[in-house]
Amino acid sequence: MPRRASSKPKPAILLGVAAAIVVTVFAGKSLIGRKPAAFTDVAPLNMEDLLENGHMLRGNEYAVEGSVDEKLQWTADRGQIISLRVDTPGGNEFIAIEVPQELSSTNIEIRQKYAFRVRFREGGIAVATGINRL
Repeated sequence: MPRRASSKPKPAILLGVAAAIVVTVFAGKSLIGRKPAAFTDVAPLNMEDLLENGHMLRGNEYAVEGSVDEKLQWTADRGQIISLRVDTPGGNEFIAIEVPQELSSTNIEIRQKYAFRVRFREGGIAVATGINRL
């Protein structure tokens, strides 16, 4: 009686499939977990300078990260004003940011982390020039 061929999978094939799965999982996690750029081309906002004298910051552009605490005002033709909670070594600080109508296509949600590029206008008012959700 002739012998039948063994139908067991070869260990080398199983090892290759397992390695491919591991590589795929790690590659997927690194791509999915990547955060968007947080405006590294501008200086981070020093909250102490803002609280001391926000007027001296006018005309300059800074990056600030934090979570949206509250939407203070919204108008269709002018945009919205939000309150951003910024973690500092001394505790939480808040900054009001005007988001112009040009950036209104971004859906800003409360209690979500964002990075804002802000330019200070007359009176030390922060106006967003870019938004990234973190």
